[in-house]
Amino acid sequence: MVAKVELSADRARALEIFSAVACEGSFSAAGRQLCLSASAVSRAVDRIEERLGVRLLLRSTRKLTLTAEGGSYLAAARRILADLDDAEQAIADQGAPRGRLRVSAALSHGRLCIVPLLGLFAERYPHILVDIGLTDAIVDVAAGQADVAIRFGPLADSPLMARKLGESGRVIVASPEYLKRFGTPQTPEDLHDHNCLNFNFRRAEPVWPFCRQGENYAMNVSGNIEANNGETLGQLAAAGVGIARVGAFSVAAEIEQGRLVPLLESYNPQDTEEIHAVFAGGANMPARARVFVDFLAEML
Repeated sequence: MVAKVELSADRARALEIFSAVACEGSFSAAGRQLCLSASAVSRAVDRIEERLGVRLLLRSTRKLTLTAEGGSYLAAARRILADLDDAEQAIADQGAPRGRLRVSAALSHGRLCIVPLLGLFAERYPHILVDIGLTDAIVDVAAGQADVAIRFGPLADSPLMARKLGESGRVIVASPEYLKRFGTPQTPEDLHDHNCLNFNFRRAEPVWPFCRQGENYAMNVSGNIEANNGETLGQLAAAGVGIARVGAFSVAAEIEQGRLVPLLESYNPQDTEEIHAVFAGGANMPARARVFVDFLAEML
């Protein structure tokens, strides 16, 4: 058993030496990089060629040239060394996760719900550098634009993994000042006489869902301002501009402070959007991403 471990270590070193020779173009340069003599590097390559029974390098007084077999061996060596580095890093991360973690979150939810948690996460994992971007654009996690993305609503089919973090309901709100000026709608149909603020990324004809006596239905509403996030619409509603239908999380503080008043709750269809953390899973998932997703699931 011990002999096998030593052989594996020797072969890993041989792969490292061969890769350095191919990269540097000479035994002496590879030796300087690895703190070995040129003769030791040459003997290591000779042993590889002897074991494989093929010529990997063509030697001349001026340069070393890879043979076809040498090119194939180099590609395999680099792949194996990269896998070995990843495995060692993953094992090391289990004790103290480290490195840069790129996180993408929606503007409102990120600012109100994710960012306030980052201080505690940084205390727990001081060796992780959190690189967070807040945007309502969909970043491509599979293409490496982020390690973890927080997504609302149904998820598209993809090879990515997802973990549910919670749900967000919606609420119709207006400020007391607005209601004093324009009246409080008693039924959804009363909204036709009000300035209803909407999202600009929804369908061309804005529709708000309602429920009456157990039956769900939708109704067109209209207004003179649209925005791309619920926090902005909530701010406009709190300023008395109009009535908004937004995620409850984005206006929870304003409702608690009395700056906004929930409307038509008896007609609320109680529709919700699921919130997921999306990430590339599998055996090579960095520990820093895993502990961050676990942290969000715990806190949210």
